[in-house]
Amino acid sequence: MSRELDSRLDFMRFDGQHRQLLKGVQPDVERWIGPALDSFYAQVRGTAEVSSFFRDDSHMASARTAQARHWSRISQARFDNDFHASVRAIGSVHARIGLQPRWYMGAYGLVLDYMLRAIDNEYSWWRRALTFFRKPKGIDVAVTLVKAALLDMELSTSIWYEECQTSREAAIQALGATLAKLSGGDLTENLSGLPASFAMIETHYNNSVAKLRDLIGSVAVSAEQIRTGSAEIAQASEDLARRTESNAASLEQTAAAVSQMDGRLKATASAAQDTVQRADQTKVTVASGRSVADEAVQAMGRVSESAKGIDSVIEGLDKIAFQTRVLAMNAAVEAGRAGEAGRGFAVVADLVSALAMRAEEEAKRARDQLTVTQSDVVTAVQAVEKVDGALQNISGDVEQVHALLATIASDNQAQASAVTEINSAIASMDQATQQNAAMVEETSAASRNLLSEVSTLSDQISRFVVRMRRASQAGSSRAQESSRCPALRRRSWSACRRPRAGTGSSSRVAAGVPVRTAIRLRPAG
Repeated sequence: MSRELDSRLDFMRFDGQHRQLLKGVQPDVERWIGPALDSFYAQVRGTAEVSSFFRDDSHMASARTAQARHWSRISQARFDNDFHASVRAIGSVHARIGLQPRWYMGAYGLVLDYMLRAIDNEYSWWRRALTFFRKPKGIDVAVTLVKAALLDMELSTSIWYEECQTSREAAIQALGATLAKLSGGDLTENLSGLPASFAMIETHYNNSVAKLRDLIGSVAVSAEQIRTGSAEIAQASEDLARRTESNAASLEQTAAAVSQMDGRLKATASAAQDTVQRADQTKVTVASGRSVADEAVQAMGRVSESAKGIDSVIEGLDKIAFQTRVLAMNAAVEAGRAGEAGRGFAVVADLVSALAMRAEEEAKRARDQLTVTQSDVVTAVQAVEKVDGALQNISGDVEQVHALLATIASDNQAQASAVTEINSAIASMDQATQQNAAMVEETSAASRNLLSEVSTLSDQISRFVVRMRRASQAGSSRAQESSRCPALRRRSWSACRRPRAGTGSSSRVAAGVPVRTAIRLRPAG
């Protein structure tokens, strides 16, 4: 390193004479550096961007002491390996804490401002004259001190840039290696050990990768859940399609049966209406029969009255026959009295008596026959009255039958209307079921397409390597969830609601990815 310093000194024309001159003003430099640094740190306290590099006043005092010691080393003009090591330590610290060269160079500007004014005063012409010009010229002292300060400043700045470049190259190399793994799908690698100036990049990168890792893991779990759900939906849709087709066929058969029932009910309603009409006709006929029976009863009454008249006539004839027989007997008595002269008259009287007796006998027979006839007429009247009563009962029964038949006809009509509406409803249900079957087929096809897309997504996600975190806790959580919902073990779609994708992504990552996602998992390091 001594050769590099010598080349710098040679280029700056800093020769042995400058060294001797710098050593000669060392006491002045050590005397001036204190107030110069006081002025500089007063400026630092008023500048927030620079004062933030110091923890407190003791830290600032320690830095002031180190700077004073370093200026003392500069004023000794020993630009050797120890001097270079001291400068490198200063430059490394500046690079490590992130102190930019503008503040470092500004510090030299403030210190040199004070020293150059002190040189101008200490090495003025009249002061040199007082020493008979044994003191060096002020311009020579100033140039020597400025060259030494510029050498120190150039070395510190070069070292600062070297350290920054080394840190930058190390950061770029680490970032490149990590990005290479990231481009290969490995999300388990974090940035670490970067210089302090790259700490923000390291933090942001690691946070981004952690979020991406959680996102990919969450997407993997969600994709598996979606694939499982899609398979279940597809299976359920196919089952529903088969059941819908079966229901459609059953509805079609039911529609045909109801249509037949509708026809039969309409025929029954028509027959009931005809029966009502026949019942009306029967009611009229029964009413007509009752009228005829009334007329027969009246005729029988008139016959009975006529029989009574005939009886009185027969009674009159019977009286006439009796009187005639009495007269004949009287005539016979008178003829007997007359003797022979009345014999012919007696014969006539016998004949008349015999005729009267026959008349009585015939009248008796007529009375007997009339009595029988009257008895038969009474019996007939009673029979006709019974017939009239029966016809009246029949009329009442026909009236009730008519009312019942009218009710049955009305009910049949209402049932026929209801069955017609049911038939229309079943036809609508049949059409809706057919449409549902078509929609279920479309849903099944969409579920199969979704399953294919999710499988493709899982294959894409499987290229990433994610980290397994808190797997044991997640496994126990999933076991508890499975125990709470036995339908998860039966893989039933409707019996238990699944957690929504997108919530609790970290827990789902922790739960692990099912084997079918083909995602490579690594234990947390």
